[in-house]
Amino acid sequence: MMIKIIKSIFGTKNDREIKKYFKRVNEINFLENKYQKLSDEELKKEFKLLQDKVLKQHTLLDTVLNDVFAIVREVSKRVLNMRHFDVQLIGGMVLHEGKIAEMKTGEGKTLVASLAVVLNAMNKKGVHVVTVNDYLAKRDAEQMGEIYKFLGFSVGTVLSNDSTDESRKAAYECDITYGTNNEFGFDYLRDNMKFSASEKVQREHSFVIVDEVDSILIDEARTPLIISGPTSKTLDGYIKANEVASKMQKGEAATMPNEKASGDFVVDEKNRSILITEAGIAKAEKLFGVENLYSLDNAMLAHHLDQALKAHYLFEKDVHYVLRDNQVVIVDEFTGRLSEGRRFSEGLHQALEAKEGVKIQEESQTLADITFQNYFRMYDKLAGMTGTAQTEAAEFSQIYSLDVISIPTNLPVKRIDKHDLIYKSQNEKFKAVIEEVKIANKKGQPVLIGTASIERSELFHSMLVKERIAHHVLNAKNHEQEALIIADAGKKGAVTIATNMAGRGVDIKIDDEVRNLGGLYIIGTERHESRRIDNQLRGRAGRQGDPGMSRFYLSLEDNLLRIFGGDRIKNIMQRLGIKEGESIESGIVTRAVENAQKKVESMHFESRKHLLEYDDVANEQRKTIYKYRNELLDENYDIRSKISQNINEYSTSLINDTSLSNDDLELDIQALKARIFSDFNFEFNEDVNNLSTDEILSKVENFLNESYDKKMAVLTQEDRKKVERIFYLQVLDNAWREHLYQMDILKTGISLRGYNQKDPLVEYKKESYNLFLELVERIKFESIKLLFSLSINEKNADNLEQRANEENENLLKSASENIKPESTRQVEATSKKVPRNSPCPCGSGKKYKECCGKSGPKRGLLA
Repeated sequence: MMIKIIKSIFGTKNDREIKKYFKRVNEINFLENKYQKLSDEELKKEFKLLQDKVLKQHTLLDTVLNDVFAIVREVSKRVLNMRHFDVQLIGGMVLHEGKIAEMKTGEGKTLVASLAVVLNAMNKKGVHVVTVNDYLAKRDAEQMGEIYKFLGFSVGTVLSNDSTDESRKAAYECDITYGTNNEFGFDYLRDNMKFSASEKVQREHSFVIVDEVDSILIDEARTPLIISGPTSKTLDGYIKANEVASKMQKGEAATMPNEKASGDFVVDEKNRSILITEAGIAKAEKLFGVENLYSLDNAMLAHHLDQALKAHYLFEKDVHYVLRDNQVVIVDEFTGRLSEGRRFSEGLHQALEAKEGVKIQEESQTLADITFQNYFRMYDKLAGMTGTAQTEAAEFSQIYSLDVISIPTNLPVKRIDKHDLIYKSQNEKFKAVIEEVKIANKKGQPVLIGTASIERSELFHSMLVKERIAHHVLNAKNHEQEALIIADAGKKGAVTIATNMAGRGVDIKIDDEVRNLGGLYIIGTERHESRRIDNQLRGRAGRQGDPGMSRFYLSLEDNLLRIFGGDRIKNIMQRLGIKEGESIESGIVTRAVENAQKKVESMHFESRKHLLEYDDVANEQRKTIYKYRNELLDENYDIRSKISQNINEYSTSLINDTSLSNDDLELDIQALKARIFSDFNFEFNEDVNNLSTDEILSKVENFLNESYDKKMAVLTQEDRKKVERIFYLQVLDNAWREHLYQMDILKTGISLRGYNQKDPLVEYKKESYNLFLELVERIKFESIKLLFSLSINEKNADNLEQRANEENENLLKSASENIKPESTRQVEATSKKVPRNSPCPCGSGKKYKECCGKSGPKRGLLA
């Protein structure tokens, strides 16, 4: 109560921030007359003077903000015939400060971004603008590009169909680059698989504006970006597991303390997991023909069965995925779009393919990965904009250190948001929705029906067909016509069915006739787990002071209410004696639904936070490896000194390994000589029998360094550095991929430590740290072993480099096929795959399987 009184007197923190911004808006408005009087050339000259101050005199951007914003507004008026509203100037300031601008749908966020983009592009470090799809990236770059080009900036786009590194590099070299979150993230990962700094496409990560920031940094944060390559694992296990899963009976969870669950397994919808009962384990063991399903030998069978049961009972066709061209394609639960190129991890995608009877794609091994959370936190300054961010303000602050500023609308919102109507059954709800659509359609009021899945959108489609009501359907199956369908959704008499409207990016405009009919009518047919998605749907009506109306139709059979909040509402309906076909409308009930949503949002936040805690461990290791990798790519890096250091560390380790006692006073000289010959194929014939351990160590170090220099003496200094750099990178990349595989295995089973009263996260940090120490040692020692084993002469130095680069290109091509499975082209690398019994192309003289093809699923030199 006291907080409410204080807020009513002093206003909220957000209100006080907005007042500060309005003071600066007045200063910008004061400059408008000054710049209006200038010709185009004079305006450009004024801007150039300001930019010179920033570049040459190191003037702070804040100092020139007022003038830059006034100039951008004037340029926009001239080239786009659009003048920034005062609230849009505030949005530009919020973005420049590295915060999130929450602006309602239709408030012109695309134009808002132009202000902060121009201001931050002045320092020539590059500004990235991230959108949720290629269409918006291309549209915004072309439209806002008119402003940027007027002021002398170059503009590039990074789109999914830009396949060449040259075009992508040119886009990143521009002052301003538009693209999607996936493309930016994958380019970063690919860059850290390149063998030359000149081949990298991205430059520094200075300033980024993320459009639909809640969709990208919250909704998609649970899905890491993964570049993967094929493995040699068999796929038979998925087919067998699918057969077993189809023969097992679903049961019910125990409700009493000493009661046992029924059936072979129980589905936990709330936590989206499968719990196999004792009877189920016995049945599965019999069907698989094994004695113990959970023995070490059968661990993969148990994992396959778990995924098969999830595929059958937690993942629905046309809800979570669709079949397209005989492939399982994921449907993004937040946007309703197809997630082309993505695959569910940990074998779930293969389990779905087995369930649907389509070709099972081979499993893949992680070559590089990163979460959006850690990718976007690399930028020196991160900002975002969306219509719905306040519900996740705590998460933005905690994870990204981003404040959310809610910016008032340019004109008051006239949309009427009615309380939810709740029915007992879904059939009653469906009938009520159709009746409401008929009433609105009869008078010509446009209606937008929001559904939570493709399945529901097609159900309403069939119902409207029966009623002979003309309509359009927008879902993942026909999202190509998205912009056109949405643009027409505000016309008189239009009826549009659409799955989740998050991040569509196209305004629904209405004319005066529709305004007189009450504007666009939004009908939600189900509450989403996230309040933001519901708010985004509502926000489609009532843009820029237009009239509009919204209402959600719910039933006790809806997933959200059934799983999380239905009991309380059910009791209310029973006390009121609600009959079939009747509904209840109450603020109390609407709040109960919102409380259920808050529970789910809280669960998802914990899930994302949990993912980040684990990924932060891997991220520190990733940063260390990538930093060192960049050093190796630097032509001025002294790689010879590093190799010498590795040789000396190897020598110390060798002395320790061949000591006959713990105090290192006595060495097994024969064992020491045998190890040197085994590892490097060099005879160590020095007489060291009467020398101290330190003297022997010095002899070994000198011998190995001299032998190595003698081996490399046939090459010029330039060729030597090339060979050393390339093969050191090869070892580093191979070891890093193997490390990622070990980390995946560690993460999969680490939760079991909780049964031993140990914190899984602490255990994961400890174990992964030990794995990383082993990785560092492996890189050091394997690199010198490989360099010693190379067969090198003047003629084959260039050939070695060329082969290494070709193999790396083939690996990247193979990896890109794995992240774009819609392609039916054969992987080019397959024709160049080295037979395992052939001589290794590195020139060692060994068979490929005993050299670079050793240990695990690899592809040629660079696996």
